[in-house]
Parts: sequence; C-alpha cells; structure tokens
Amino acid sequence: MNKSELVEVVARSAGITKSASEKALDGALNAIKGALRRGQSVTLVGFGTFRVGKRAARVGRNPRTGAEIRINAAKVPKFNAGKALKDAVN
Repeated sequence: MNKSELVEVVARSAGITKSASEKALDGALNAIKGALRRGQSVTLVGFGTFRVGKRAARVGRNPRTGAEIRINAAKVPKFNAGKALKDAVN
C-alpha cells in the first residue's frame, strides 16, 4: 500500500474528504518526525513505538575496490511493533 492508497482508506473509514485525510496523515507523520528529531519516542498504544537508535561508527569495504572506508556513527529511526499489531498480523 502506498501513501495515496492509505489516504483513500482513511478518508473512506473516517467519512472525510481525501484532501482532509491527506492533511491529517501529513500532520501525523510530521509530528512523529519532529519528535524523533528532538530525540523523543512516540508510542501509539496497541500499534507500536517509534524511537531513535544509535549506530556506532565502523569500518566497511568499498565493494568495487576492496579498500577500507570509515562509516560514521549515525542516528537511525527504529520501530517496535506493539502486541495488538503483532496479533493482527499473525
């Protein structure tokens, strides 16, 4: 499912227009991104938790030349599914 399909499903289930649904979805995603940018986690009970993880610096290899390269440390978004979401999938 892509974003436009999700917008359509949300609009249908909430009984609102597609444009209102898209604005709501964009607002929710921007709120999650903003919280993660500030280092906060976002928990949606029953769905899951979005959080920021840390990836340590490491040494990798250039696949073309085989030369060692340094890969910098990075912050990465992570998601842990909640029990209700896990149960819905299984």
